[in-house]
Amino acid sequence: MSKAKKPCCICRRWFRPNVRVGSRQRTCGRAECQKALRKKNQAAWRARNSDYFTAWRIQTRTAAEQEPKLLRFSSPLTNLPWDIAREEFGAKGTNFIGTMGKLLLRSAKSQIMGQSIDNAGDPGPLPPSAAKSQFQGQIIDST
Repeated sequence: MSKAKKPCCICRRWFRPNVRVGSRQRTCGRAECQKALRKKNQAAWRARNSDYFTAWRIQTRTAAEQEPKLLRFSSPLTNLPWDIAREEFGAKGTNFIGTMGKLLLRSAKSQIMGQSIDNAGDPGPLPPSAAKSQFQGQIIDST
């Protein structure tokens, strides 16, 4: 057994690394610390490979023996002629365009939601219009 101690990268408690793992061990043996490190490592991997799962979904849809179904889209994207896109670009290209459209919509919506709306106060009713009437050939302002 190694006599060198080192701090856990999660809870900062000192521990002796397992002999088989040695200097590569970063957490103590507590399950909470191991789960936290695993979660941290997975989040870092997803940040480095953000497009992995999108590409994987597109590849698995197009690799199927049968013709893949078209994706379901939200309201603005349903107005596009997806049958023509499928004829022109094939299933893989159509799924790529649809996925990109979804990402662009999500990005635009998040940017719109981030903008602040200026509600300094209730503007109140509109001012009354200057109604004019003719009386004996003269124009009289009735305000």
